[in-house]
Amino acid sequence: MEVATARERPELLEPAWERTRDTLPEYNNHGDVLNEYWPRLTGERPDFQFHLVGEGDEILARARSIPLRWDGTVDDLPAGIDGAIARGFDEPGANVLCALLIQVPRDRQSKGTSAVALEAMSEIARNHGLGSLIAPVRPSWKERYPLVPIERYAGWRRPDGPLFDPWMRVHERLGASVVKSEPQSLRITGTVGEWEGWTGMAFPETGDYWFPGGLATVRIDRAEDTGAYWEPNVWMLHRLLP
Repeated sequence: MEVATARERPELLEPAWERTRDTLPEYNNHGDVLNEYWPRLTGERPDFQFHLVGEGDEILARARSIPLRWDGTVDDLPAGIDGAIARGFDEPGANVLCALLIQVPRDRQSKGTSAVALEAMSEIARNHGLGSLIAPVRPSWKERYPLVPIERYAGWRRPDGPLFDPWMRVHERLGASVVKSEPQSLRITGTVGEWEGWTGMAFPETGDYWFPGGLATVRIDRAEDTGAYWEPNVWMLHRLLP
């Protein structure tokens, strides 16, 4: 298995996107702030964007991250993933690496690939002298409990002790700890028609709606022709040894 950065193998960018594009709900591709900065990652921070590659250049994982400044306190954490990517581009003095995305093709999931990608991301941070890896984790089972506040969900544990959420549990097994819940991490707004297209649902009247794949509800305003959604995340911290 090869860890190939965007600088080393830029020709993998498009195949990796095609291989993994169906692993996140469509609405996740339309962040108000995230989409302003996302196209710059591979061009301006290519050493921190990578793919896990198998035999025959098979894409095993697609990963995105950004170095940013953080003083180590809860109060100084970025305002979710939106705040993280903005800080990484707009503020100097980066001293930690922030995970933005790890995608594993559907036919490779549940085989430990995400943990390998997370370890590779930590190694990249170490190689660049960054002392920690922080992650605004998107809990994979939160979509099953969209009405439960993220602050409560993040604290759920299985009867045998580990965290309840599978993706959070992968981080925990690699030594990460939960630092803070972020109920307003990723802002997505669009017209009612756009939201109906993204979700495959009809929104006949103004109100709050659950939708497939959503971690919280979307607020639909028919009079204003808008749908507004805040995706919650959970900040987790990996302290990296030299």
